[in-house]
Amino acid sequence: MPKYLISASYSAEGLKGLQKDKASGRRRAVAEAIEAVGGKLEAYYFALGQDDVYAIVDLPDNVTAAALGVAVSAGGLVRTRTTALLTVDETDRALEKSVSYRGPGR
Repeated sequence: MPKYLISASYSAEGLKGLQKDKASGRRRAVAEAIEAVGGKLEAYYFALGQDDVYAIVDLPDNVTAAALGVAVSAGGLVRTRTTALLTVDETDRALEKSVSYRGPGR
């Protein structure tokens, strides 16, 4: 199953909800949402800095990843960004492919 890195930033209202639910409650809610779409939460971390949360998840496909991101962000309490992750093997296979490309102005 494909892996994704989801980074999330809470709005002020979202942070109030985090204070109420606690970190463990939010992790549980996120795991349930991911499992409901056929995925699995592998890791979940809170962070200091621009992003408040990082999660590594297994999801069935890009469509499911997009649906999850839209549903979460549409609530207005959390803004998510999703990055597809590649394994070493997938990256090696990509590097073996020949691509014809001309850079801008070349």
